[in-house]
Amino acid sequence: MQNKPFRFGPLALTATLTSDLLRPPTTSGGVNAGAANCYIILKHIRIVNRTAAAATFSLWLGASAGNAAGTEVVGQGLTVQANQAFDWYGLLRMDYADYLVGGASVANALTIQGEGEIGVA
Repeated sequence: MQNKPFRFGPLALTATLTSDLLRPPTTSGGVNAGAANCYIILKHIRIVNRTAAAATFSLWLGASAGNAAGTEVVGQGLTVQANQAFDWYGLLRMDYADYLVGGASVANALTIQGEGEIGVA
């Protein structure tokens, strides 16, 4: 099978650090074919500060609306300077049960967007 390119966002980050930002979808339907879940391979995340003041963001990989210690990913209280952007590049696989969760120190100061691939497990 071949993965397909995808993007998410841009999405304004809220001041709620447990906001669900991204989760792979599932497929359903059919007869006697089983159910397949999708996965995402994140390759790039960009956080843009659209304000004239610095703001921080935090991201976790785990359960819905969760930000348990030890599940921090990409940034934890990471500062994005005024009118600047932060870029992360890597290969982060997210399976159906994984959520990208997070938020910012100031509501609507930062936006998140990302690119990667989506495939069927």
